[in-house]
Amino acid sequence: MQIKLLAIGKTDNKELQTLIDDYQKRLGFYIKFDFEIIPDLKKVKNLSEAQQKQKEGELILAKLSTTDVLILLDENGKQHDSLGFSEYLQKHMNSGLKQVVFVIGGPYGFSEEVYGKANGKISLSKMTFSHQMIRLFMIEQLYRAFTILRNEPYHHR
Repeated sequence: MQIKLLAIGKTDNKELQTLIDDYQKRLGFYIKFDFEIIPDLKKVKNLSEAQQKQKEGELILAKLSTTDVLILLDENGKQHDSLGFSEYLQKHMNSGLKQVVFVIGGPYGFSEEVYGKANGKISLSKMTFSHQMIRLFMIEQLYRAFTILRNEPYHHR
């Protein structure tokens, strides 16, 4: 199985990007992982919230193949603790899936079309975090999940 993380817009903060790069490299020892950035939309001031979600949704859906399992990072998604998330990933790996795609949406969330294609939703917290921070948190949690599955000590530091 492969894991892809899609996110709207680049990471502006160099320190955050350094941490993302570090965990992305670590994660690569466990699974084929791809982190792909969908460029920010241009001229969003002329777009309504619904139009922005629609356009971002089209860009997200264009990145998917028909066999991908789409999981949205959404405030109304299911929450897991780290052990539960590792079990969630293990179930996906055991099912013989080719690729699971996690998506961090834009500032207004996802279009109805993206919600319609989604195979699930997860939430990392009831709190709200910046989209840039969520990238780091998600990649770190993926890494943590694989260290849990391999019984490695990282989780208990």
